[in-house]
Amino acid sequence: MKTATRMAAQGDVLFRRIDALPIGVRREFHDGPLVVAHSETGHNHVIRSPAVELYSGTDPLVSFICFDGPFADVEHLRDFHTHETVRLLGREDGPSYFEVRRQREYVFDSPLQVND
Repeated sequence: MKTATRMAAQGDVLFRRIDALPIGVRREFHDGPLVVAHSETGHNHVIRSPAVELYSGTDPLVSFICFDGPFADVEHLRDFHTHETVRLLGREDGPSYFEVRRQREYVFDSPLQVND
């Protein structure tokens, strides 16, 4: 198991500690394990703790998690070639916030492409 206080990657997902949630994000409600990153092939990245909250903003490749506890474990659900569990360590003096960023391959003429 990997542990992270500031930043960690699990496959194509990057977790980065931030000081607070950005303005304008909205809480996403979930029932069961929290899926922080979906995969077309079914190997989702999940947190099973019910105490972790997920927030989303305007960028579909970026979300945020918040938890008030010692840690949150991110598991990779796949039977083979799985990524090691990442334990995001919490702060001792209050809630912890992490940005969750998906990596995406550059694809010409993608609707998410930014043109200068």
